[in-house]
Amino acid sequence: MEDSPSATVRSALAAVRPPPRLVDWSIFTVVVLEAVSGLVSFTVGSPAGWPLFWLHRIFGLTLVALLGFKLARVRHRVLETERWRASTLLSVCTVIAATGAIATGVLWTFGLDVRLSYWTLLSVHVGFGLALVPLMVWHLSTRFRLPKRRDFDRRRTTLKYTALLAGGAAVYRTQVFLNRALETPGADRRFTGSQPREGSGNGSFPVTSWVADDPDPIDPSAWTLTIEGEVETPLEYSYDGVAPNSDERALLDCTSGWYTVQRWRGIRVGDLLAAADVRDGAAFVRFVSVTGYRWSLPLEEAREALLATHVGDERLSHGHGAPMRLVAPGRRGFQWVKWLERVEVRRRSDPAQWVVTLVSGFE
Repeated sequence: MEDSPSATVRSALAAVRPPPRLVDWSIFTVVVLEAVSGLVSFTVGSPAGWPLFWLHRIFGLTLVALLGFKLARVRHRVLETERWRASTLLSVCTVIAATGAIATGVLWTFGLDVRLSYWTLLSVHVGFGLALVPLMVWHLSTRFRLPKRRDFDRRRTTLKYTALLAGGAAVYRTQVFLNRALETPGADRRFTGSQPREGSGNGSFPVTSWVADDPDPIDPSAWTLTIEGEVETPLEYSYDGVAPNSDERALLDCTSGWYTVQRWRGIRVGDLLAAADVRDGAAFVRFVSVTGYRWSLPLEEAREALLATHVGDERLSHGHGAPMRLVAPGRRGFQWVKWLERVEVRRRSDPAQWVVTLVSGFE
């Protein structure tokens, strides 16, 4: 008598299922890897960084299988509510966060583009993922069990995890194929996962701010741009004193999940640095907003960047950074500093800028 399809599936799952203790720690490891790769991916805007995004998606799909193994083992504890304890409630919250992260990630890859209040679906995905890490740590602490030697069989363990990762990769490639075959909105995604915004000018792409940056509109007549730091001749320009002399077609990829290609017009940073006469030993250029938000670029990269006053044929709107914003091709949107007022030439990098990205705009 031939095996039924369901029996065949159960047999295949049993062949790749790690021992229970390894499943628990594998889930935790994958969650940490997902959180780290997701956060690092926010800084990657160049196509050369595509492997990081692939790994993030493959690990995420592998997590689905690991969670399935885990839930199949403990489902009776969850379903029998009369036996619930405080740790059971924690487990349920962890499952909700994991399910939310996976579901929103999958829906986003198929192009579902909805907003929940201020947040895009991708932002909700990030929120679930960040909540999942401390929940996993707390959950493991209530049932702390290190794997034992008998849980490891080098050959079998290697084969099991290879099969799980290969399965995740196969599912991801199938999803990409389906997006293209069905012509879903997800088919137009960039390698970062961002979806396109078409058109030209201020109204063709969303107004977003990193965390809490939201200054009042700036009066151009009272605004100045200062060039200072490791320069021989500090400079100060009024808005009317900055005559756009360069334009560039550049792609802006926002971490909230969209991208747009626009023609930006303004003044090349290299021209300002040449006029200020950069000193020997300078290595970085820091761009500072009226809110205190800032980001630094290596000197040679900064020379090629643009300080834009126009997008398309329009002056920048306030929401898009007027009077002036940084245009840094190959960088993610949060690094394109808006409401720019100061350019500082420095000898060293600025690691504290990571802290500023989290607190800027809060009073």
